[in-house]
Amino acid sequence: MTIKLRNSFLYVDDPAAALEFYRDVLGFEVLMDVDQGGGMRWITVAHPGADASIVLTPVTAGVSEEDGATLADLLAKGVLAGVVLQTDDLDADFERIAASGADIIQEPMDQPWGARDAAFRDPAGNQLRISQA
Repeated sequence: MTIKLRNSFLYVDDPAAALEFYRDVLGFEVLMDVDQGGGMRWITVAHPGADASIVLTPVTAGVSEEDGATLADLLAKGVLAGVVLQTDDLDADFERIAASGADIIQEPMDQPWGARDAAFRDPAGNQLRISQA
């Protein structure tokens, strides 16, 4: 059996801001942008050459109004989801991300388990970590 990750979903509260961040700051390509109106817009992004993609989806999509409000509250607190990214040049990428005005959680540092990484939040509050390959 061969199983690989194809898509991962991240909730966003502002698709336009998420698109700008993932495309213009992180350098992801837009694979699909589906706007069904009424705040229902799914944007699929991936880094060039990657096997897996991220689907940026509205926090209220497909859930009740009450559940959407709960998810929106968790998203605003930055505790709903996260992604770990990998780079060949952590310091250069971190400087570009920091210059974009992203909310920095942790500057690049060597971790006790051997990784060198940094952490920040996307415009919706999702925590992203980036580690050096």
